[in-house]
Amino acid sequence: MELLPESLFCSPELRLIVGASARPEIRDSFERGVASGILFLTTNANLEDLPSPLAWAREWGRQFFTRLCQVRTPGLVPPPEAETLQKHLSAAPPFRGAEYLSEALLLRLWNELRSLIENLTGGHPGGVDAWLLESASMWHLVGRVTFHLAENRRNEAQPFAFLATYTDQVSGTGQLQHVPLGRALQTFSDQNAQAALDALLQPVRLAAQKSVFIRGLVESRHLFKALAWTPQDAFQFLQEIPLLEECGLVVKVPDWWKGGRPSRPVVTVQLDAPQAGGVGIDAMLAFNIGVSLNGVPLTEEEKAQIHATASGLVNLRGQWVEVDREQLTKVLNHWTRVQAAHSSGHISFHQGMRWLAGFGSPDGASASEPDLDSGRNWNELIAGKNLQVILDKLRDPEEIRVIPGLKATLRPYQQQGVAWLAFVNRLGLGACLADDMGLGKTLQVIALLCLLRKQSASDTPASILIVPASLMGNWLTELRQFAPHLRVFAGHSALTSQESLEVLIRDPQATLQEFDALLTTYGMLQRNESLQLADWNLAVLDEAQAIKNPATAQARTVKQLKTRSRLALTGTPVENRVGDLWSLFDFLNPGLLGNATAFAEFTKRISASKSGYAPLRQLIRPYLLRRLKTDRRIIQDLPEKIEMQTRCPLTKKQGILYGKLVEQLKSDLANPTLPQNERRGLVLGYLIKFKQVCNHPSQWSGDGRFDPTDSGKFLRLGELVTELAERQERCLVFTQFREMTASIAAHLAQIYGRPGLILHGGTPVKQRPGLVEEFQRPDGPPFFVLSVKAGGTGLTLTAANHVIHFDRWWNPAVENQATDRAFRIGQKRNVLVHKFVCPGTIEEKVDRLLAGKGALAEDLLAGGGAERLLTEMSNKELLDFVRLDIHSA
Repeated sequence: MELLPESLFCSPELRLIVGASARPEIRDSFERGVASGILFLTTNANLEDLPSPLAWAREWGRQFFTRLCQVRTPGLVPPPEAETLQKHLSAAPPFRGAEYLSEALLLRLWNELRSLIENLTGGHPGGVDAWLLESASMWHLVGRVTFHLAENRRNEAQPFAFLATYTDQVSGTGQLQHVPLGRALQTFSDQNAQAALDALLQPVRLAAQKSVFIRGLVESRHLFKALAWTPQDAFQFLQEIPLLEECGLVVKVPDWWKGGRPSRPVVTVQLDAPQAGGVGIDAMLAFNIGVSLNGVPLTEEEKAQIHATASGLVNLRGQWVEVDREQLTKVLNHWTRVQAAHSSGHISFHQGMRWLAGFGSPDGASASEPDLDSGRNWNELIAGKNLQVILDKLRDPEEIRVIPGLKATLRPYQQQGVAWLAFVNRLGLGACLADDMGLGKTLQVIALLCLLRKQSASDTPASILIVPASLMGNWLTELRQFAPHLRVFAGHSALTSQESLEVLIRDPQATLQEFDALLTTYGMLQRNESLQLADWNLAVLDEAQAIKNPATAQARTVKQLKTRSRLALTGTPVENRVGDLWSLFDFLNPGLLGNATAFAEFTKRISASKSGYAPLRQLIRPYLLRRLKTDRRIIQDLPEKIEMQTRCPLTKKQGILYGKLVEQLKSDLANPTLPQNERRGLVLGYLIKFKQVCNHPSQWSGDGRFDPTDSGKFLRLGELVTELAERQERCLVFTQFREMTASIAAHLAQIYGRPGLILHGGTPVKQRPGLVEEFQRPDGPPFFVLSVKAGGTGLTLTAANHVIHFDRWWNPAVENQATDRAFRIGQKRNVLVHKFVCPGTIEEKVDRLLAGKGALAEDLLAGGGAERLLTEMSNKELLDFVRLDIHSA
């Protein structure tokens, strides 16, 4: 497998794979298995400054080793808790395939590490201890000594008890048996047992070297007996826990010391919306400040008790809580200054959402912005009642049962998507619908437009749909099919008269008064300032990755639109590209992520923080809806095979050549003396030429250039496969022309960044099984280009879940046989079938026949295919059939 440039990526098959940027030793370790790779990162590369994806993988290994060194036996390492799994997933940095990360993957890696270390230590002469010391020197944790801290409620002056023990053995139920550490001095008093005593006390000696507090316990020999402690003694010990565990000691403390910290009074900042019905980008949030414990405000008496008590542990409401008077006062004073800086008592919606996400200010701290990293544990930012209602509905919007005028039955996940889009639109916020390819993003937007028409007032401006030129036909087709009542102005010279376009450009607002939406292209918008200055209800960007580079004129143009709400559609996982994410959200919700420079500095800072990218993911989550075909909830709701017509408009060069061929055919058919059998051959020859021009002018001319910009099919193939490459999904591409396989493969190799495979009639029979085996490997080539005749039957190619029919065989049975190379037993994913059609050409007209149920379609299917049927047509019928439909094209 040719490695991609990333340091680490996750494949759709849930495999972590290192890329070419990782150093050779790391790549070699992962070649032996992911568990071996993580083991190498955790031991041999534990102190290295690694790229964030590899560092994230290493952290999982560190968590496993921490558990291993506590129980000392690989087979007894418990599975991670749900909270631990979620926390590690949330901290994942952006990298290719990050959307595939799951609890199941982390659990599998955990179990593989456990099995690997069991095998390594099981065959080691010295067992786990010797293996750890030899193979993982930084993890020289013996894990036998345990420090216990417990409450002693009967002693008010010294309400805590301390005892050090050592693990004597493991019971039959897997419980560790503890013996007071003082007894070890007697048990190992024999001279021959000195080595065992030294090994037992090794982590204690190490802790004493690093901790003054522990050194005092050792030197006074108080460590070897039970002790009664004051709250200050206990608090000093509790603060040492991370150091003690790092040295290999096991620490047992009361349950209230959760996650390394007990409860603590915190400065509570509550943010709330003026009403639960809506907020919008320009809305202001009210915020109030208080001091609370576990969500309950402190009384004046409790505040006085905190003020009068030394910092450390204080008993409030019958429980021990941690108090740092200096830090608490500092944070309270800071928020008081923040409140004073906002004389109105309100902050912007974006600012409030950043605070709630723990994102802070991406533009840097100011007089009115808190530094949330300092004293974060003494802050608690919460959403008020109204704002919480909004946030809850963003996660689970109310169901919309009826969509007026929609001529389609939505799947449950599509109904949820429409409800979410409608709610976000009602709030006036920007939203990104990032569903996987084939899940129906266009249909969900059409449903939203139906709702907007029903809800809009008479003076509501039209919406604008901005799509790549190659998708104009697809959008119009689906709009007419699913919502024929919607009044959509097609703003493109290929679909509308020049006179109508000029009227539109002169005064868009007046022209579109009777329309629900304008459908246009990025190029058309960029060329006409009047469209940029008009008012819009909703602005929709299809293939929104088109604005991922904020420096382009295209991106700058769409960001200037004056619109009430904004929607971006993309099948590319934007959460894997930090820079792309900023540009997209700069369109959707300007200001939410700050400016580009400050955002880059901020993401660099959080990448090195303990929480990783969790604040950024939490901040964008309300505005981003992404469903994957691999999601079990979605799989149950999908057919196993999804067939899609992919419209590929002819380029100008193709259109000219196609028109000339029609005229030549007309001239050749005008010969009245032409014998019937020669006429049949003539027509068949022209049908092939029409197909060649639709594929690429270079196939017809034979010049060998195959410039992708000369062919609508090559352009659409590039757009489609770019998304597949991002998703690490593989495809089969079928063509009936052997001479096209090499040019298609070369085009795909440029996009995927590595070569694929080719199979046609000239491929030796002996080589074909090897090609199939190579493609079926988990790390096999990303695409396979096949001629329908040679590769359309007999092969199993289930490693691909996309089938592209580059040109049509005009026989459904043959096409289905080719599709079944991927759609067969062994296929574990839904298969998407993309059927390329050039609108306005003979390809579209034959496709309509194949989709129809009339007598002509029956004749076509039963009589030997479209070619034979067309040769039997009269001259007039044939010329009408092959003539280029300019309006459709």
